[in-house]
Amino acid sequence: MKHIVKILTLVVAITALWIGLLQTSIIPRSHTWLLPIYFVVSLGCYGLLMVGVGLMNFPTCPQEALLLQKDIIEAKEYLNQKGVDVSSS
Repeated sequence: MKHIVKILTLVVAITALWIGLLQTSIIPRSHTWLLPIYFVVSLGCYGLLMVGVGLMNFPTCPQEALLLQKDIIEAKEYLNQKGVDVSSS
């Protein structure tokens, strides 16, 4: 709930700024109409950047990898007992 309030506050602030710029003519009107598009494109770039940074900093967990390999072996044995062929060829 707190996160939604932050997002809505940001959207309201940006909308108020945009409407203010439209009314005061500080920036030419032709450029002001494009600001929402620039904002959406910038938000998309920021999102891609955050995904990239998250992938670069993704932690490796050797203990979890060993547990996962054990689980895979157990699952293959269980499926072999049930008559399902799970050979990796």
